[in-house]
Amino acid sequence: MAENRRAVVIAGARTPFVRAFTDLTRLDSIALAGAAVRGLLGRTGIASAEIQSIVWGGVILPSHAPNIAREVALDLNLDFGCEGYTVTRACASGLQAVTSAAAAIERGEYDVMIAGGSDSTSNAEIKLPQKVVHAVAPVALGKPSAKDYLDVVRQLAPFTDVLPRQPKISERTTGEVMGESAEKMAKINGISRADQDAFAARSHHRAAAAIASGRFADEVVPIETPSGTRIDTDGLVRANTSVAKLATLKPVFAENGTVTAGNASPLTDGASAVLLMSEEKARALGLTPLAAFRSWSYVSVDPADQVLIGPAISMPRALDKAGMSLADIDLVDIHEAFAAQTLSVLRMLESAEWAKTRLDRDEAVGTVDIDSLNVHGGSISLGHPFGATGARMVTTMANELSRTGKETALLGICAAGGIGASAVLEQV
Repeated sequence: MAENRRAVVIAGARTPFVRAFTDLTRLDSIALAGAAVRGLLGRTGIASAEIQSIVWGGVILPSHAPNIAREVALDLNLDFGCEGYTVTRACASGLQAVTSAAAAIERGEYDVMIAGGSDSTSNAEIKLPQKVVHAVAPVALGKPSAKDYLDVVRQLAPFTDVLPRQPKISERTTGEVMGESAEKMAKINGISRADQDAFAARSHHRAAAAIASGRFADEVVPIETPSGTRIDTDGLVRANTSVAKLATLKPVFAENGTVTAGNASPLTDGASAVLLMSEEKARALGLTPLAAFRSWSYVSVDPADQVLIGPAISMPRALDKAGMSLADIDLVDIHEAFAAQTLSVLRMLESAEWAKTRLDRDEAVGTVDIDSLNVHGGSISLGHPFGATGARMVTTMANELSRTGKETALLGICAAGGIGASAVLEQV
């Protein structure tokens, strides 16, 4: 880190988050990213020539142009010298992009960067079985003869396992679907169905209140679909949901399970972008920073154990790096992949046994005050475009610190592969 150099968050902007295969289906990850960045530039009024680099996060990367960051720079006619690279760390990709940008600024590599993430589940590519790829690719990429086509037929025969399979959000190493992982966590940690539904209902009510109060007006930018439809608000929040309504839903991943469509995050399309600068550059441009990073931490756990429990390790480590305790934190924002997962993380933070065996501590990390947790809802209510969630959380918490005068926020994100990602934000 350059001496006394600090990266600051100036602003964030995101598209509305909507259910996959609905309003934003015709916009792929690159188009969604471009809309978020365009909205960010418009909101801040910063000249596009000032943007020196873009870091972008994504999970479902388009095969024809996987470096979304560079494509956004080109699509928006930014300076040709604005370089870009794309990172993927499963559901922590957005936070990885933002902290990567912060680190680059603090090293003195750049003064002004944009970081964020996007995903379009609606445009996920359907993969052909490798048997088909291996047989057909040489023909498709060459100048085939009639004999070559006959060879393809011979390789494919007997014609089994030649149709595309339904994609699953599962662990490659274990085959466990994420919903099954959440079911396992609920059982291991004693998380009841009633607690999960209550958590989900609270998420929706808080998100609905945030929308009604105009809290999200600072971060959500309208987007126009190719058909000319204007989308200007999140589409998944259900203000009128209740524990009673959620209790009527059937389990999805186990016959007698507790995880339902109502207490899990839905498949979502959307993008979120964050503008970061060196503090000196922000002052020079007359811009008021919202927040800065005091620390961050990325960890991994055994996916065969509890694949989504990582934040129960990364959050304490981020606190340690910041020289803080949980009691010092004003706001806590945890990604709600599933209510069972979030509640499991909270329970481990309260556990002296967890602290002793997994954190090498004598005492539990502490109890998170429900009034300071996910104060404007989370992924269950707002949705979860995989690569965008981390940048959304940074934007919401930075805005909240600035708006309320609170000092610090702790973020926690679980991700496939047994990853936990966390950061401590502080008001500037």
